[in-house]
Amino acid sequence: MIPVTDDWGDPDLVTARARERLLSGEVVLGGPRGAILSSWQRCQLLAINPDGWAPPYEADLDLDAPLARAAGPTLDWLQSRITGTRARVSLADSQGRKLLRRVGEASLAGRLDAVSDAPGFCFAEHTVGTNAIGLALVERRPCHVLGAEHFTEHTQQDACVSVPILNPLDGHLEGVIDFACDVADVTPDVEYLMYEAGHAIERRILEQASERERALLRTYVAAERRVHTLARAAGTPVAPGALPGGGGGHEAPPILREKAAELVGAGRRAAVEVPLGHGLTATLLCRPLVTPSGVAGFAVEALFPDGPLQHVTPSTPDIVGVPQPGGPQRASADTPPTPRPRRPDPASYPMAGTPDMPDATGPAAPRRTTGVQLISVGEQGIGRLAVASRRRLRLLIEAAAHIGTTLDVTRTAEELVRAAVPELADLAMVDLAEPVLRGEEPGNSFEAGTMLRRTALHGFHEGLSLYPVGHVAGFLATTPQARCLTAGRAVLEADLRAAPGWKAQDPERVERNLAQGIHSLITVPLIARGVTLGVASFYRRTQPEPYEEDDAALASELATRAALCLDNARRYTRERATALTLQRSLLPRELPEQSAVEVAHRYLPAQADVGGDWFDVIPLSGARVALVVGDVVGHGLHAAVTMGRLRTAVHSFATLDLAPDELLARLDDLVIDFDRSRTGGPDDAEIIGATCLYAVYDPVSQSCTLARAAHPPPVVVHPDGTVETPDLPAGPPLGLGGLPFETGELHLPEGSQLVLYSDGLIEDRDRDIDDSLDLLHQALAHPDRTPEQTCRAVLEALPTPHSSDDVTLLVARTRALPPANIARWDVPDDPAAVSDIRAAALRQLSEWGLDEAAFTTELVLSELVSNAIRHAKGPIQVRLLRDRTLICEVSDGSSTAPHLRHAADTDEGGRGLFLVAQFADRWGTRYTAHGKVIWASQPLG
Repeated sequence: MIPVTDDWGDPDLVTARARERLLSGEVVLGGPRGAILSSWQRCQLLAINPDGWAPPYEADLDLDAPLARAAGPTLDWLQSRITGTRARVSLADSQGRKLLRRVGEASLAGRLDAVSDAPGFCFAEHTVGTNAIGLALVERRPCHVLGAEHFTEHTQQDACVSVPILNPLDGHLEGVIDFACDVADVTPDVEYLMYEAGHAIERRILEQASERERALLRTYVAAERRVHTLARAAGTPVAPGALPGGGGGHEAPPILREKAAELVGAGRRAAVEVPLGHGLTATLLCRPLVTPSGVAGFAVEALFPDGPLQHVTPSTPDIVGVPQPGGPQRASADTPPTPRPRRPDPASYPMAGTPDMPDATGPAAPRRTTGVQLISVGEQGIGRLAVASRRRLRLLIEAAAHIGTTLDVTRTAEELVRAAVPELADLAMVDLAEPVLRGEEPGNSFEAGTMLRRTALHGFHEGLSLYPVGHVAGFLATTPQARCLTAGRAVLEADLRAAPGWKAQDPERVERNLAQGIHSLITVPLIARGVTLGVASFYRRTQPEPYEEDDAALASELATRAALCLDNARRYTRERATALTLQRSLLPRELPEQSAVEVAHRYLPAQADVGGDWFDVIPLSGARVALVVGDVVGHGLHAAVTMGRLRTAVHSFATLDLAPDELLARLDDLVIDFDRSRTGGPDDAEIIGATCLYAVYDPVSQSCTLARAAHPPPVVVHPDGTVETPDLPAGPPLGLGGLPFETGELHLPEGSQLVLYSDGLIEDRDRDIDDSLDLLHQALAHPDRTPEQTCRAVLEALPTPHSSDDVTLLVARTRALPPANIARWDVPDDPAAVSDIRAAALRQLSEWGLDEAAFTTELVLSELVSNAIRHAKGPIQVRLLRDRTLICEVSDGSSTAPHLRHAADTDEGGRGLFLVAQFADRWGTRYTAHGKVIWASQPLG
C-alpha cells in the first residue's frame, strides 16, 4: 500500500509546474513522486498528446469472465456506499480495458459516456498517459493519481485510486479496481476502501478454484500463522513466508511459475536458485502440505533479494468513509458514528473485510509483503498439469495476438515460429508450397517429394546443419513432414534417434544435428479451409523433456490458427497481385514519342491495396502535348477499373482537342453517368469521387493551359532555380456536377520543369502537409537535373515506405520549337491567293530539305485554304510546323467545321477532304477562342 499523503484534495502547484517543465523539455529534479515522474517520462517516449484524450475502444468484452463475475457483488456494494456523490468505481482487466462501472449519481453516467470513460475503453498507460489504472498495471501495486499528476489535461480535475487484483493461487495479475472523484471531494479513506474492495474480489476469485486447491491454501495460511504465534510467544522475531502477491509488489516472473510447476510435479522438498537477470536471483522453496482431510500437496515460495522479510499481522480495520456531496464525510444509515478513520499501516495488510463489506465463503485471501512470495500450491500431478494447462492457454492467447498482424505470407510464417519459441520449442520452422507464396492455391493433395520452400526459421540453431530460409526441397515419404502432410494431422517423434524415417532425408546432415542435441520433433500440417499450405516443424534441443501428446495437441492448435492467417494472407496476395496486374495494364507502359517535353514518371502502389491513381502523356495536334494526373478515391479492383475507364475517356476527349476546362466538364458528366448506371449489386460499388489535373503545353508559344478538379496544384521549377506552386482555380471533384471548371495559363520558358503528382506523395500521417510541400520544393530546387534525376530526388526527400495511398509523380521539362521550324502566312480573302500560298510553302519545304513532301503539302494546302476562303470568315492564316511530322494548319474566324463525306460518281465536288484524308497521316479540327484550326500532318521521310 502507498500511504496517503497530506496533500489529498489540494492539487500541488509544484507538481503542475514540474509537469510543464517536463513537457517543455527541461530536466525535472523535484516535485512529483518518483512513480509519477517515471510515468510522465514513459508517456513522453510514447509521444502521447497531453492535450488530447482518445482512449481506444473495444466492443467485444467478455462480461462473463471470472474476474467480472467475482467483482460484481463488490461493485454493487461500493455503489451503495457512494450513492448521492459524484464518485464512480470501475473494474478493468489486465490490459486496462474497463469491464464494469458504478456511479454515485445516475446523471453522471451520461457525462462519462460523452468523454469515453465507459466500459470498453482502454485506460492502459501507453494509450492515455498517466492515470491510476494504467499506473497500477505498470507498478503492480496500489496507486493513486491526483489532479495535476495526470498526464493529459482532460483528467486533471480527478482524483483516482486503483488497486491491482491478483489471483490468490499464483499471484497472476487479473485486473484493477479503480475509484475516481473530483479532487475537491476526495477523503483520505478511499484508498483503504479500495484496498478492501480488491481484497473481497480476490476472495471470490479464490472461490472459483477447486476445493482441493483451496484446502491446500488454507493449510498453508494456517501453518504460517502458527509459526508466527509460537515465535511471538517465545519472544523470537521470525520472518515466515508471506502469502501470494509479494516479492516487492511485482507479479512473479513466468520463469518462477514454470520452475514452481516442476517442483510441485517432482513431489519432494527442495530449494533451488533461479536467475532473474541483471545479476539477481530468487530462491524457490518447495515444502509439503497435508490438509486435515488428507489432501497431500506442496507449496512453493520465492525469496527475493530486495530487503528484510516482513510479517503479515491480521487485523480488523475501522469503518471506512467515502466522499460525500459537498465534501464532508457522513455516516451511513446502518453504521454508528465513528471518529475519523485512521490510515492503514502500509506494512500491515488486513485479512478480512469491513463489517458491512460483502464477504465470500472460504479462506481469507492472503496479501503480499516484501521479500517473499507464494508462487504456487498444488498436488504433485494435478498441480503440474493445471499450471501447464494455464501456460499453454496463455501461449495460445499470446499467439492469437501476435500471429496475423499483417496480410503478408512470409511475415505471418515468421510470427508463427516466433510465437512457438521458446515456450513450445527450441527451434521452429515453416515450409510452404511455392504457389502459396505467390498467392496461388496449391494442389488438393500433397505427395512425397512435393517441393516446399523454407519460409521461416527461428530459435537457437548455432552449429546446426539446417536448410536456410529460401531453400526449396521435397521431403521423402518416410519423413515425419511427408507423413503429416499425407495424413493431414500432427506427427510426433519423441526420440529422433529412433526415427529412421527422419534420418533418411539427409543422413549426414541429420547425424550432425543429433550430435548437436536435437532430440524430439512435432511436425504439423498447415491446413486452412480444406487446403494444405505447407508444414510447421517444432524441435527440442536444450529442453531435456521429450514431446508428449499434449504438446502435439498444442502445436496442432497453434498451427490451425496460424494456417487461417496464412490463407488470409495468401488470398490477399492473390487479390492484390490481380489488382496490381490490372492496374499496371491500364497505365501507360511506354510513353508516346513527342518533342514538346522530356518526361520521367513514377508510380508506387499503396502498401495496403492498389488505388486509382493514373497519369498520362498524350500528343496533340500542333506539336502540343497533354499531361494528365488523376486519382480515383478508394482502393481495390473497383478503383483500378474506374481509373481505366476514366483514363480511356480522357484519351477520347483529348483527340477532340477540347480545352482543359471543357474536357474536365465532360469527364465530370461521365463520372455521374457511371454512378447512374450502377445496378446496386454488392459488387457494383459507388464512385465516391475522383480528382484530375489536365495540362496542355504548346512548344511554339511556350504556354501551358491547365485546369484541375480538386487535385493538388502542380509545381513549376524555372530555369533560374525558382520553385513555385502557381495559384490555379481548384475546381470541384469529379462526380459532383453542376459546378464549372476554370483554366489557368502559365508561361514556361524552355528548360522549365512542370511537376504533377497525386496527394499520396505529400500526405503522411507522421508529417504535416506544409512540411511535405517544403521538402518537395527543396528537392526540386535544382533546375540542372534531368526529369529522371528529379524523380529520384523527390522520392528520396519524401519517402513513402508504408503509404496507405498510391503515389504518382510526373516530371516534364519543357522544350521549345525553334523559330526556324515555323512558317506563317496571312491569307487575303481572295481565291487568287491560293497559288501564292502554294508557292511560298514549296519554297519553305525546299529550304527545309523536304522536297519529297511538296506534292502532298500542295494538295492539302490548296483544299484547306480554298475551303476557308469560300466558307469561313477572316482572318485566315496558314502555318507550317516542322517537328517529328510536317504539320499544315489553316486557321479562320469561323466555328463551323468541315466534315468528310464520300462524293457520288455524278458529283462535281465534295472530294477535297477525302483526298486530304487519303494523303495525310492524320487530320482534324480544333477550336480556339477566335475560331478554329484545321490541321493535317504527314510523316517525314
